Amino acid sequence: MLIFDQVWLGFSLLSLIIWMVLIWGWGNFWRCDQKLEMGENSELDSYPAVCIVIPARNEADLLPITLRSLKNQTYKGTIHIILVDDQSTDGTADIAKTEDVTIISSQPLPTGWTGKLWAMEQGTLLAQNAQTLNPDYILLTDADICHDRHNLENLVAKAQADNLDLTSIMVRLRCESVWEQWLIPAFVFFFQKLYPFAWVNNPQKSMAAAAGGCILIKSEALSRIGGIKSIRQALIDDCALAQAVKFGWV
Repeated sequence: MLIFDQVWLGFSLLSLIIWMVLIWGWGNFWRCDQKLEMGENSELDSYPAVCIVIPARNEADLLPITLRSLKNQTYKGTIHIILVDDQSTDGTADIAKTEDVTIISSQPLPTGWTGKLWAMEQGTLLAQNAQTLNPDYILLTDADICHDRHNLENLVAKAQADNLDLTSIMVRLRCESVWEQWLIPAFVFFFQKLYPFAWVNNPQKSMAAAAGGCILIKSEALSRIGGIKSIRQALIDDCALAQAVKFGWV
């Protein structure tokens, strides 16, 4: 029993040390204090053009909500929406045709790409190369997100105020079922533990992360890193994009 007690004590002390390091030496991740203030009257010196790129595959049920929320933005600058239909079979493209958006059909998936990144690549290339668009910023977002009507204005205001190449916020995830209420908050907490947001937002720290559902990136910054192509083999593509923008490498 003595040996067992010693082993148990050793594991307990190790666990205590680990948690002390996490709590006091790991970016204060548990404070959850890194937030984008969602004001209704963001003062902007200018309203740069924004192109919104939405990769979508079989999102006919939720796409109308997403498009409506983007159409109702309070942002006063030029907004153009590009929807990349990633070989949907549920009429996703037909729904988008009822809205004033540019629709492109995704080309066959090349070797070494995932479907979403390939769709994003095609959308961002169109946004950057079409002479009629020429956006200052590109908003990368998913087809199943309902945006607050001030979201784009607040993102651009934050990017301009702090001269940021990339600005990202984590969407509020749905927690309706019992399992969602148990698991989703734990997932968000675990993500903050892996990527302490205070360190992510600190230019002097080597930590970089982003939430793929809502990323505002300067068009120039995306070109500088070689576009979406530069992260096509990344396992966690949103964090890889943030890393490439922050440090110039994946």
